[in-house]
Amino acid sequence: MQTSAPAYDTGPLLAIAAGAVLLLLFLIIRLRLHAFVALVLVSFLTAIATRVPLAEVVPTLLDGFGGTLAGVALLVGLGAMIGRLLEVTGGADVLAQTLIDRFGERRAPLALGVASLLFGFPIFFDAGLVVFLPIILSVARRFGGSVLLYALPAAGAFAVMHAFVPPHPGPVAAAELIGADIGLVVVFGLLIAIPTWYLASYLFGLFTGRRLELPVPDTFAAKGAKEAEEARVNPPRFRTVLLILLLPLVLIFLNTGLNTLATAGLVDGDATWVQALRMIGQTPIALLITTLLAMVVLGRGRHTREQVEKLVDQALGPICSIVLITGAGGMFGGVLRASGIGDALSSSLESLGLPVIVAAFVVATCLRVAQGSATVALTTTGGLMAPTIEATTGLTSVDLALIVIAIACGATVLSHVNDSGFWLVGRFFGMDVKTTLKTWTVMETLLGVVGFVFAFLLSLVL
Repeated sequence: MQTSAPAYDTGPLLAIAAGAVLLLLFLIIRLRLHAFVALVLVSFLTAIATRVPLAEVVPTLLDGFGGTLAGVALLVGLGAMIGRLLEVTGGADVLAQTLIDRFGERRAPLALGVASLLFGFPIFFDAGLVVFLPIILSVARRFGGSVLLYALPAAGAFAVMHAFVPPHPGPVAAAELIGADIGLVVVFGLLIAIPTWYLASYLFGLFTGRRLELPVPDTFAAKGAKEAEEARVNPPRFRTVLLILLLPLVLIFLNTGLNTLATAGLVDGDATWVQALRMIGQTPIALLITTLLAMVVLGRGRHTREQVEKLVDQALGPICSIVLITGAGGMFGGVLRASGIGDALSSSLESLGLPVIVAAFVVATCLRVAQGSATVALTTTGGLMAPTIEATTGLTSVDLALIVIAIACGATVLSHVNDSGFWLVGRFFGMDVKTTLKTWTVMETLLGVVGFVFAFLLSLVL
């Protein structure tokens, strides 16, 4: 859409941007207005305040909303379906138990963490933690020691996958808003997420679990085990679960690898077979293929076609709010671009001398601390930074992917009392607020900081 020249100079535009963010935080935190409604309202008011022509206000809002949903809704919806099928059929139990048997008793925390990393690819943080809860508590009861030995590596794995790796809504929305390649975000998200998890979650979990004795909560252990036993009959084989989890990654890597080879001149990028394989490796198609496979192999012998249809339909309900919030974040970003605020922010960052990747991390951190939701922080930061990134010359596709990871890192740090994940972890593992701050908050901050260090160093050498 063609936009008119900004109605204000840099100073007033930045003041309006700051006021818009403060208003957004006030509406969400103090007035408890739903993030979707708050984002739509603030987007509209920002357009009016910056004097976007009245005839262009609604089209600008709709373009930003629809453009973001075009990429986000498809990925998040298919990922949720895969996760739901694995959850209901007992794939999570099979994955965790097999890895524990193969890793051994002494490495049970590592096995739970690896299982959570794999299962965390298609399933959201809170859903994954709920599904794995009876497994974590059962293993903790079986092998003894503080429950933190087993809980922190698993919870940290779900957290890092949820923030760093598509098809989770936060990184998908941020990638769409700044124009990053989803395939590269998956590649670098995994490359950074795995060592980050090992250093900041697994090793921290071992360190904390050996120094802070926390008993297994009996209530949750008994209830979770009973529900797990009743809900899952005839679970899939380990190799079947592994195939479903790894298939989209292999297909996405195929697309990225062929693109790299074509750029280097090693294959003909215009060849039909190359274009066909790259099409299959596009993230939406890769997830579609995986979803269809999961519906067939996980449903066979366990559920009728009608039951499978109902299961995947049930997976879409819980993600509706997330999809709408990310779309509204795209609306906010569209208004920032149309109003000239993005260009004003870009020139201000240049005068400060902050690299774009550092500025993205700082902005995301501020929003995360202020309002709690990692997804809202990711989406809002993506909208705020998109015009700046567009105006910055010399950024490669790798740079854009790493900026998405930096935003994800800022949206991870300092989880505290305004974050639902803080209360979820504290409640499930029987921790009071002080203990949750000493364990979960510290671990989340380590995940964000360590991940950002990796992303920043990669941006310097690639």
